[in-house]
Amino acid sequence: MANDKLSEQSMDFSVQIINLVKQLKEQREIIISNQIGRSGTSIGANIREAKYAHGTADFVSKMQIALKEANETGYWLELLFRTDYIGEEQYNDPESKCKSMRAMLVSSINTAKNNSK
Repeated sequence: MANDKLSEQSMDFSVQIINLVKQLKEQREIIISNQIGRSGTSIGANIREAKYAHGTADFVSKMQIALKEANETGYWLELLFRTDYIGEEQYNDPESKCKSMRAMLVSSINTAKNNSK
């Protein structure tokens, strides 16, 4: 059930990131927009892959990759904010969602590890 909520949140987040990438490319910002586009959409892709993992170790691995991608996405969001490509309001919402997903990912990873013992 929690994984379904995480899947839904990550899909909504990916849509938000894609819209941000479109806006950045209109501003002719290419380098960071490509980076955040890849990492921001990879979160949900790895969560979705984890649903059909080949056992607990594979599940944990996919979720850890999603966690790393979420952390990277947070970095790019902060960089965009600090370089004035996005304003505070445009930064706060996706950053908050990214933090929430990181917390859920950590919880899912820890639960899976504890259940496998």
